[in-house]
Amino acid sequence: MERVILVDKNDEMRGTMEKMEAHIKGELHRAFSVFVFNTKGELMLQQRALSKYHSPGQWTNTCCSHPREGEETTAAAHRRLREEMGFDTPLTEKFSFVYRSDEVGQGLIEHEFDHVFFGYYEGEPDINEQEVHAWEFRSMKEIQESMRRNPRQYTIWFRIAFDEVMRHLGEGI
Repeated sequence: MERVILVDKNDEMRGTMEKMEAHIKGELHRAFSVFVFNTKGELMLQQRALSKYHSPGQWTNTCCSHPREGEETTAAAHRRLREEMGFDTPLTEKFSFVYRSDEVGQGLIEHEFDHVFFGYYEGEPDINEQEVHAWEFRSMKEIQESMRRNPRQYTIWFRIAFDEVMRHLGEGI
């Protein structure tokens, strides 16, 4: 049974809770999102596996998840990048944000304090098909236009974070 770290609005730990229970109750918990770019400035997107318990088949950032109790958020980001995409690369935390949404489906609520990491990678991932249905590199402009036309093809956290990601790209990866 996987647990998430419950936090307050300052990202201070206030306990743990079983992951599904936290998503049913909409409890604020710690999460991370990894955005990996190539030398052309394209973002590696993943399409979530069709069997995922929420947001199945939607396009999103390179990987995302929750740190475990006692695990540093950066270490968790590296762990999940290896588990989902089959590679690792240096990561830099760029910003964090809090969001709450019931748009994930299945009656679940995402309420996360999300730490956003940037990385750089040129190769092809070796995807875990239980987590990832497909992947591709896309330009930020192409993603922006696609989200404008078809926002529901993208996860809610990706849509919320996108403009801030664009702002931070000017600082480099």
